[in-house]
Amino acid sequence: MLRELAQGHTLIIDKPLGWTSFEVVNKIRYHLRKRLNVKKIKVGHAGTLDPLATGVLVICVGKHTKTINELMAGEKEYTGKILLGKQTPSYDLESEFIKSVDTNTVTPESVEQIIPGFVGKIEQIPPTFSAKQIDGKRAYELARSGEAPQMKAANVEIFELDINADHLPVLSFKVRCSKGTYIRSLAHDIGQSLRVGGTLIELRREASGAQHILDAKTVKEVIDFIDSAPLD
Repeated sequence: MLRELAQGHTLIIDKPLGWTSFEVVNKIRYHLRKRLNVKKIKVGHAGTLDPLATGVLVICVGKHTKTINELMAGEKEYTGKILLGKQTPSYDLESEFIKSVDTNTVTPESVEQIIPGFVGKIEQIPPTFSAKQIDGKRAYELARSGEAPQMKAANVEIFELDINADHLPVLSFKVRCSKGTYIRSLAHDIGQSLRVGGTLIELRREASGAQHILDAKTVKEVIDFIDSAPLD
């Protein structure tokens, strides 16, 4: 059974808070190599999740790594929260607050008014603290070293955006979007549109293509399976 999985399988993981996508891949690869007593085994992920995000992380093993690009092409669905009136360089809680603005001007009605501007095909500038490649280096590596990488705008599509403003200055949202959409940038841009700024304080990927959180396993569940399942 386990050897068959190692030859080619797709796993849906509920990525825990604080883990990088690479750490999840590394953990699964390590346990597979150890249990099967092999030096190499192909394991990769279809779409990065930030350390402060949780939810669907699609892991491909063996021959299924060839399908990574295809799996990444699917629509994404997220839920999360935006704190208005606060801004950070990374657009989330990975970095310290650098700006604070009063949010008394924001009302549920004003939030409702800006939503149409973020639905459909839009231009979006990725965060400087992102995995985008700039001259062969990750943008976040340049940003953390004190440089200011020049981020180019990208065309993305927001198919659906619902925002709940019942608990201001925190907005709760649900978004369905194309691949390549940065939700941190969306949170930042929503804050800018409301003229108070905003920081993404919570993010969960509910679906990636046909892979849904309801079908996901925890890292522990997958590791326990690898460590105990029959080899054949």
